[in-house]
Amino acid sequence: MQLSRFTAALLLSAAAFLPLPASAQSQPASNRILRVAPHADLKTLDPVAASIVITRMHGLMIYETLFAWDSNLQPKPQMVESFETSPDKLTWTFKLRPGLKFHDGQPVTTKDVIASLERWMKRDTIGGKLAEYTDGMEAVDNATFKLKLKRPLALVPFALGSAVGQIPVIMREIDAKSDPMKPITETIGSGPFKFNRQEWRSGSKVVYDRNPDYVPRTEPADGLAGGRVVKVDRVEWQIMPDAATAAAALQTGEIDIWEQPSQDLIPVISANSQVKVDRYANLSNQAMLRPNHLHPPFDNPKARLALAYATDQADFLSAGFGDEEWWKRCASYFICGGPNGTEAGTESYAKPDLDKARALLKESGYKGEKLVLSTSNDIAPIGRMAEVAAASLRKVGFNIDLQVADWGTVTTRQQNKGTQEQGGWNLFVTTASGATMQSPLTNIGTNMACERAWSGWPCDAEAEKLRGAFIDAPDDATRKLALEALHKRLAEMQPYRVLGQYDQPYARRTNVAGVLSAPVMLFWNIEKK
Repeated sequence: MQLSRFTAALLLSAAAFLPLPASAQSQPASNRILRVAPHADLKTLDPVAASIVITRMHGLMIYETLFAWDSNLQPKPQMVESFETSPDKLTWTFKLRPGLKFHDGQPVTTKDVIASLERWMKRDTIGGKLAEYTDGMEAVDNATFKLKLKRPLALVPFALGSAVGQIPVIMREIDAKSDPMKPITETIGSGPFKFNRQEWRSGSKVVYDRNPDYVPRTEPADGLAGGRVVKVDRVEWQIMPDAATAAAALQTGEIDIWEQPSQDLIPVISANSQVKVDRYANLSNQAMLRPNHLHPPFDNPKARLALAYATDQADFLSAGFGDEEWWKRCASYFICGGPNGTEAGTESYAKPDLDKARALLKESGYKGEKLVLSTSNDIAPIGRMAEVAAASLRKVGFNIDLQVADWGTVTTRQQNKGTQEQGGWNLFVTTASGATMQSPLTNIGTNMACERAWSGWPCDAEAEKLRGAFIDAPDDATRKLALEALHKRLAEMQPYRVLGQYDQPYARRTNVAGVLSAPVMLFWNIEKK
């Protein structure tokens, strides 16, 4: 007879007073192991190569950044002990805090920092923008380095603490010097957890052990900022793509946290007195339909605009996130309810117009060629929204080939710039945190810098000019005018179709405490009581 994991756990608990073999005595006590069902399996280990949430979560476990955003998205020093700017605002000098050490025992030096930032600047939206301002970086000594700018940029600490897109983690120089276009497979960081490669089982389990050599900051934890105090000995990600399985595991105590519970099962798990459902992010998240701008028909803005006229946000959001308590319509690229939440320029397609969509599609030159919509059912809301996209677009004449694979395969394919015959794609549905999308500086989808843009590679010099005007604005009034002009241009060029906003809850056992408000779920500060 095959025992469930829960039954097996009970038997092991009953045998707690029996002598244990030497190999088992090193295992942490049950209340020192945090078991989590994450939203997806971990495939890509390099948080500078991929912007997907699961890789970012992994990156924040084992690496650190120079600065870190607090719960209000304000940057605070993390690896940095102190910093100063020159009177002309063109030179920033940073000093690393003492005690920073990689998992292999080597100290973190400014050579590691500079190589890591250079690699990140070649991959990330924020990093690419910072690179445009950067005149050079130089190490003063092992603990101090200078960042020299071509023109002033007040957002330097914000950029260096980014928790969105491809994050600016500090790697060993030998890793950071590798080809920035190829994901690294090494996992040697300096963060509060160590990646346990020996116990990693793709599709089943990912394990992180507390780093006993890590020295946290002394400030209280606040979002990603402050002291990253680890209160468990081990975190295990139990990969459970089936929502019913995850719901049952949470209710029986086989897992402690379900990171992204399926909305249709929230009433079920909420009825359990040992389970608590809550939100962990202050801003709503965004859903999107992303076209590939490199190949027809979406190299033509008319075909992209047809996506907007052909789709109704409510169809997607209700399919993906159930009850309207958890979602709302919003046409802003920069998040309704956030500091930049304008909807300027989107008025004409606030409601679907199928005739208009058909006319635009015809004007784009599209002649019914097969278009690959790549998706996965591993993340149920994304899979369901992709099905809505396929059905909606077929109504106006798009010939959609909906191709379903595991999420790791889908995200790997998203980086392929080739044609369908070369393993490429035309469309995908995805989601992003409100923290990622709330600003023209951080929004990975509205970066229209061609080859330096995120997967989909939109290219529009006018949008980039207007994005630069927003970043360079000397005051709030000027910045607001630049924001309105940028948003109107984006509404015309459609780097992606905004599908609306939703709140993503998480669920935990009631004996779990200390979950922080942040752009992604964090695992320091959490304890099991």
